[in-house]
Amino acid sequence: MDYFRNHKSIFIISGLLSVFTIALFIAIVYVLVNYKVNTVYVEGNVHYSNEEIMGMVMDGPLNDNSIVLSIKYRNKKIKDIPFISTMDVSVLDPNTVKIDVYEKAVAGYVEYLEKYMYFDKDGIIVESSEKKTPGIPQVTGLSFEHVVLYEPLPVEDPGVFESILSITQLVNKYNLSIDRIYFGKDKSITLYFDDIRVALGEAVELDEKIMKLQYMLPEIEGRSGELRMENYTEETKTVSFEPDDN
Repeated sequence: MDYFRNHKSIFIISGLLSVFTIALFIAIVYVLVNYKVNTVYVEGNVHYSNEEIMGMVMDGPLNDNSIVLSIKYRNKKIKDIPFISTMDVSVLDPNTVKIDVYEKAVAGYVEYLEKYMYFDKDGIIVESSEKKTPGIPQVTGLSFEHVVLYEPLPVEDPGVFESILSITQLVNKYNLSIDRIYFGKDKSITLYFDDIRVALGEAVELDEKIMKLQYMLPEIEGRSGELRMENYTEETKTVSFEPDDN
């Protein structure tokens, strides 16, 4: 009797396992077939194109599956991709995902040993790259003897980074595209826009100066010279343009 009872139990367990295996197989096939990604939205990326971000996220087996992507990249820290801190993938529907890219905050860069050293608002070097990234200004005129990744850029006056942050925020606010920021030894600031140099003087009333600048640059577009705004205030409104000699 025990012999038949044991075999009956084994038979039942085997049957249940078979049913479970079949159900699991059907579920896996269903997910693979019905959750295949064909539409991808990318947000938050500046340093990389949508196609580059998609290539990073969707590279590898099963990475064209929305559920797999969502599990794999939920608040995942990215350690081996320059400029990116985190990427998060959310499923909008079975065939559509959105990739939110959270990049490292970058205020500017300096050139050092034939590389571009990018720093944040506090002057900390956050990335070293051989690639120049559009939209991030080069900063010149700063004096330093060495650069160490993830450490502050060793300049004489750390307060310069507050000025850099203010300038980058303001040019973004007024939709201006800046090439370079130059700091003179007398703490004067010069902005470079193609062939136009904008002398701002010291870091005072920057908001008023750059707000005015958004209206003046289109008037001298295509020309070469220096726009003098050192003495500009809301009261004086003193501005002059000195064209370069042809």
